[in-house]
Amino acid sequence: MKALGGGWDEILAPLFSDERYLKIREFLKYEYSHHIVYPDMYDLYNCFRYTPIEKLKAVILGQDPYHEPNQAHGLCFSVKPWIPLPPSLQNIFKEIESDLGITEPNCGDLTKWATEGVLLLNTTLTVREHAANSHSKCGWAWFTDSVIKLISDNTEHTVFILWGGNARSKAPLIDGSKHLILQCAHPSPLSAYNGFFGCKHFSKTNEYILSHGKKPIDWNLN
Repeated sequence: MKALGGGWDEILAPLFSDERYLKIREFLKYEYSHHIVYPDMYDLYNCFRYTPIEKLKAVILGQDPYHEPNQAHGLCFSVKPWIPLPPSLQNIFKEIESDLGITEPNCGDLTKWATEGVLLLNTTLTVREHAANSHSKCGWAWFTDSVIKLISDNTEHTVFILWGGNARSKAPLIDGSKHLILQCAHPSPLSAYNGFFGCKHFSKTNEYILSHGKKPIDWNLN
């Protein structure tokens, strides 16, 4: 694996040397060689590569990568440029427009958010094509739970944005005395009207990080 940079190699070194991670690697070697797996192996750790830990402002937790062609590229909820917007991402943009008055973009590539300091972390980092949650039992939960705990322990005044039951179950890993935890329903069309719409998590994130001396996140992708 190539170096991640941005301070992540040092922070995550205990995980990458752990026997449980080595088992994940062996599983992935088989999966990538025998099946179509998303994201591309070279995009697998993009969330870390685009967001140095010293610039980290917020963490958005997703669940499973998109499992159809040309969508997933290592950032939760994000799709490659000019790919049609998935329904959850459409709802995220609707909430941003309602919350901040930012017009919905045509492109669903969230790389700009990552470079603004938003870690776009899925709790499972890979998936087999056309098979949602197919890699959810391979050990990723241990790995990403550990990442969340390490971020909580090694940063100050980070906003953790938890949408839906899977993400909200990670709240106990986070030190709420030194970070802001925002929770609500998932932006999926099945649940967005149960508390995601109107959550104002984007403005609340900026209010919090501004109050702690950090530059607000520019959520505008236009």
